[in-house]
Formats: sequence, structure tokens, C-alpha cells
Amino acid sequence: MDFDDSQPEAQFRAELRRWLSIHAAEAVIPEDPAARADAQNAWHQKLYEAGYIGLSFPVECGGHGKEPIYEAILNDELGRAGAPPIEGVGHLSNALRLFGTEKQRDELLPGLLSGQVRWCQGFSEPEAGSDLAALKTRAELVDTGAQRAFRINGRKIWTSFGAVADWCFLLCRTEIDAAKHAGISVLLVPMSTPGIEVRPIVNAARNREFTEITFDDVDVPEGNLLGKRGQGWSIANQLLAYERGPSDINWISRLAAQLRQLEDDVRTGWLDDSPTTRARLGQAYVELRALQIKVQRSLSERQRGRLPGPEGSVDKLLMARADQFFGHTMMDLRASEPLLSEGLEWDIYVWSRAAGIYGGTSQIQRNIVAQRVLGLPRG
Repeated sequence: MDFDDSQPEAQFRAELRRWLSIHAAEAVIPEDPAARADAQNAWHQKLYEAGYIGLSFPVECGGHGKEPIYEAILNDELGRAGAPPIEGVGHLSNALRLFGTEKQRDELLPGLLSGQVRWCQGFSEPEAGSDLAALKTRAELVDTGAQRAFRINGRKIWTSFGAVADWCFLLCRTEIDAAKHAGISVLLVPMSTPGIEVRPIVNAARNREFTEITFDDVDVPEGNLLGKRGQGWSIANQLLAYERGPSDINWISRLAAQLRQLEDDVRTGWLDDSPTTRARLGQAYVELRALQIKVQRSLSERQRGRLPGPEGSVDKLLMARADQFFGHTMMDLRASEPLLSEGLEWDIYVWSRAAGIYGGTSQIQRNIVAQRVLGLPRG
């Protein structure tokens, strides 16, 4: 496999590096956790204005129509420059593109891509996290007199950016008597709708990114259904698959930059140069390199036109493993310093502990690999 840039790709990378050399300093992640969501959104809008959002998205839908490799190059260079990653819009924009009506695409895609309109995903529930198909949030089709609407009742938790979102991509149960996977639908819900209550959750990284959202007799028009009734499970699976791939390149680049910083600290004497230190750094490099090669292979499949599938669970498992190993290594080598300062290094570590949970737990990812990739029986 040849992973070197082609001539057009190399030119794009060089132009992007020049742009980042001028603008990346504006995107420094604030020490204040409360300011991070707004800072990241401002960075998203700046990238959009410069033409770097929606690189592989179809032109007719507001994108640039390039191959997925350009998204990977963008994410790679953002990580190298120490700039924040792009807000998670690629999977939502593809869900709207693939399953939305023409009206939904025309009204919602421009704001989503530009960052002017912010979204959250209403997936996990207090009793339906790893087993997402067990969700209990219900949406009953009713006649309000003025219109037919879905009346939503239920609760979502661990919803990222729910406190700042304008819209929610909501998984809910519309077919009460259907099998649990078959009874789920997707509703596009304005967060300003009466009956929605949002409560921030402060996580271990001092961040208020997560929220708990309660829906109490929330009415949304019937036309806010995405796709067909009962199609939500298949939409969600494809959406989550789009979270993998080029976006993982950013994660790899950022971990690689942090690993190089640790290596430099050993070379300059800030950290102890011992056989144990060298072994830990070497193992961290191996974990990261294994993840990089697998993600490059997945990206090659996308380049050949293959849609993301269950094999993406392998990428997720390797990512969680590399992230957590690096976090442990950093904390062990830096001793008490991150604990005492409680700065970004502490945040990096505690966030790595969640890598085996968010986006599907490692246990669920292993089940997906076993059953849907290897064809093993459930028993």
C-alpha cells in the first residue's frame, strides 16, 4: 500500500499548512472548560469560511466534492498544528444527505455545515447506553388541531453540546409494538421547542460538554421525521460508521504530537531517561502506529467507494487502546505534575478513560467484530 500524497494531494497539504501557520494560533483550546464549546464552534466557522468544511461532501449538497483522502489530510494537519478537531458534523450531514427529504436538506444542511446552526445527538439514555436499542423515549403521532405532530416523552443523557445546540438528532421509539430494533425512528427536533429541559453535567475534565435532556410532551411536526418510521436503527448504524475514518486521523496526529513532546522532554532532561521510560514510549509508539495503519486501510476502502461498515469497530477498539495507553504513560512519566496543575494534560488523561465508552463501549465493539465481521454465533 502506498500512502504517499499524490501531486494534487501534496499541493493541497502545502496550501493548508500555509493557512494553518497563519490562523492556527487563533484556535488554541482555552484553559477555561466553559469557554471550549464556543471556541471550537468559532474555529469551525473559520474553517468553513476558508473552504475546509465538507471537503468530501457532494457539491450539490453544499460540499466540495473531493475524495475522502482530503478530509484525512485536513484532520492530519489540524492535529499536527495543535488545532482543535472539526466539530462532529460529517456523520450528521451524511445522514441528512442520505435519508432527508429535499426540504430537510435545503433547510438544514447549510447551517449544519457552516457551524451557524449547532446540533446534538439524542442517543443514550439512563437505561439504554451500551444497549441503545433498549431506548424508551417515545414519540406518539397525534393531531394537535393545527397539525399532525410527534409528541415526545423521555430522557436522554451524556448528550454532547446539548446546552448550546439549536437542533437535536433524536432517536426515539415510534412503533411501540414492534421489535426493539425495528421500532426506532429519527426525529429532527428544534431545541427551542416547549417542553425540553437541558441540565449540564460537569465531567472529570471540568467540562460541561455533556448534558441530560428531558422531553415532556414535546410536539414536533410530522415532517421532522428523518427517513421512514422504524428506520432509525439502520440510520443510526450508518451515522456511527461515518464517525470513523478520516476523523480518526486527527486523533492520531494529536496523540503523535503529544508523544513527540514526551520524547523531547526525555531528550532535554525534563523526564528521566531510563530503560523503563524508553520501553513505555516505544510501546506507545507501537500502539499508535498500529492504529494509524488500520485507519489508513479503512480510508483506502472509502477511496474505492466502499461505505463504512462494521469493520470500523476495529478502528474504534485500536483507538481506545492507543489513547488510554498514552494517557497512562504520560501520567506515569510526569508523576504528580498533571494532578497538581489540573490543566490540559489532566484533561487529556481523564478523557482517555472514556475512550472505551463513548461512541459504543469496547465490549459492544468486540461483539460487533465477532458477530458481523467474523460471523461468530451469539451464543
